[in-house]
Formats: sequence, C-alpha cells, structure tokens
Amino acid sequence: MFNYFANPTRYLRLISKLQPIAMVVTILTIGAGLYYALFKSPPDYQQSETVRMMYVHVPAAWMAMFCYVGLACSSAVALIWRHMVADIVAKSTAPIGACFTFLALATGSLWGKPMWGTWWVWDARLTSVLILFFLYLGYMVLYNAFDEPTRGARAAAILSIVGVINVPIIKFSVDWWNTLHQPASVVKMDGPAVHPSMLTPLLLMAVGYTALYFWILFIRTRAELNANKVRALRIRQAEG
Repeated sequence: MFNYFANPTRYLRLISKLQPIAMVVTILTIGAGLYYALFKSPPDYQQSETVRMMYVHVPAAWMAMFCYVGLACSSAVALIWRHMVADIVAKSTAPIGACFTFLALATGSLWGKPMWGTWWVWDARLTSVLILFFLYLGYMVLYNAFDEPTRGARAAAILSIVGVINVPIIKFSVDWWNTLHQPASVVKMDGPAVHPSMLTPLLLMAVGYTALYFWILFIRTRAELNANKVRALRIRQAEG
C-alpha cells in the first residue's frame, strides 16, 4: 500500500477523485452543523447560550489531536521507508493541525472566561494542548532550519514521532489530574452523556472539520508535488 502511493502520479490521481468529495462533505456538514448549533440545539441550563461555543471548540480540539497523529504516522513512514509522498503529507498536515490547535485554544479561552472567570489557567488539559501547538510550530521551524532539506525533514520527523506521547496525555489529563475540564462525555464505554439535540451538531461539525482537513491536505500536497516537479525541471534545464 505504501509503495503503491509512493508514486506521486498515483497519489495525484487518487486525490483528484477524493478532493471534490471532501469539498462537498465539508460544505454540507459544517453548514448543517452550524444551523443545528445556532437554531436547533437548546441553551444549557448552567451555561446558557455560551454552550454554543462547544460546537466549534470541541471538534477543533479533536482535530488538533487527529492531525498530530496523522503527522507522526506520516513522518514515521517517510523516515523508515524514505517515502516522498508521506513526507509531503506530513509537511502539509503540520500547518493545518496548528490552525486547529490555535482554534481550540482561542475558543477555549473565550468559553472559559464566562464559565471559569478567567481567560487561562495552567491546568493539565490546557497546558498539554499548548505544548501540542508548540510541537506543531517546532516541526515547521525545524523542517526549514537546515540548508539541506533532507536533514530538516528527518529532524522534524523525529520531533513529531517523539512528541506523539503528548496526545494520550491530552486525552486522559482530565482523568489523571484534577482539572477544570469535565471528563469525556461523548466517547464513553456506556454511551454518550450528551443529549441528541446537542450531540447531532457536535458530530456534524466533527465530520465537517475532518473533511475540511482532507480537503486542505489534498490542495496542499498537490501544490507541493507540482512545485517539486517545477524544481526538478529547472535543475535539469540548468544542468543541460
């Protein structure tokens, strides 16, 4: 499977089919999710209308972790098998994941102010998500820190693989330490503890964010592969 998509032509052929699907799913699910979040879901009995921030914040936090796992897996494939397309996928994922992480931090701060009375607290969940944001930034800086691109890609890949240990810390921080965040209420062994009127827009936004990630990823990887072709062509012309 890895070897098959190591061929950029095959990869481009695949994403040319998937990109329109990702675009349509993104528009439909985020549109429906925002509609249900704003007009169909009720205000919370404790948080009132501020609970609507959840529909942006929670899926963004999920995607922050999802993207980082994708980044680490792609980096591992690129590092072990010297898979060029996997390296481009990792490089393209980093800024997308960083944006989702920033969105989670920003909306969490906006939501936390009326609920907790402060914009920020150094509890385990917030601190570990902030570390995740710095890991994304560190990956991008390290990738471009060397004159030789291969060395930068290798160093950034190692950082992303080591940093993946932060993902379970984020996930289980509310269970391991005393934090202001509530425990998991959607993914539970005995089923979600969220009312369907709130769960529906939450899941719609989660699907929409996931589709948005892949839509942007396909655009970025296509641009990177085309840029590589142009660079290779210029090198050949210069050598000729």
